[in-house]
Amino acid sequence: MELKRKKFQGVLNILSFNRHFYIYGLLTLSVILALCFILKISFVWIGLISIMFLLGLILPLMVSAYVYDYSEYYHFNWLNKLAINKTKIQKIVNINAGFDETSYILQQHFPNAELQVFDFYNPEQHTEAAIIRARKVSNVFPNTISIVTSTIPIESEKVDIVFLLSAAHEIRNHDEKVAFLKECYRILKPNGRVIMVEHLRDVANFFAFNIGFTHFFSKTIWKLAFSNAGFTIFAETKFTPFMSIFNCKK
Repeated sequence: MELKRKKFQGVLNILSFNRHFYIYGLLTLSVILALCFILKISFVWIGLISIMFLLGLILPLMVSAYVYDYSEYYHFNWLNKLAINKTKIQKIVNINAGFDETSYILQQHFPNAELQVFDFYNPEQHTEAAIIRARKVSNVFPNTISIVTSTIPIESEKVDIVFLLSAAHEIRNHDEKVAFLKECYRILKPNGRVIMVEHLRDVANFFAFNIGFTHFFSKTIWKLAFSNAGFTIFAETKFTPFMSIFNCKK
């Protein structure tokens, strides 16, 4: 499988999957500008309104380009900061929410490990247009298994690393998050770990995504969920101001 990503693939994915938001935004701006002209609002105010709307539409794309296309996120060199001895890794699990851009890359980084991929996408619960569109173009890793978040079909203490890469935030209910993380805890070896990458509901992502930052969860919420699931180590490493890597152990 070809691992090289196309130029601007990350930001183009964001724009394609969320195009309805940009269509609605431009339509709203058009209506507001029409009303401004009808009501003979000052051109200064019209300019300010236009700039604010356009920034709200363009800034998320700029941040997405930075995070997904220019930060080398998909090179996975950030794994080096987590002190992983790849020679001792025997089994890894990658769990996605219906859109998989990472399994083939993980296979390359852990060539001697067994990789099992799970997909917890639920068409009845995950009804957002962005997810539905993303699934249509996702590269499905061979033998990917569809699961429910409450059950991961692996025996206890068999896995070295569980990867949750920009996926776990799709589990919106806190109790469901805890139940899911308990399953991750169960299948991990005593010295195993969960590596989770997420945007957070914080100041940086508010300025980047505006109201869209509410789609993510705060560090406090994630820490509580992991703690409730039994994890005792919850360490964060920043990968760009907009993305956090969590290294969580039993």
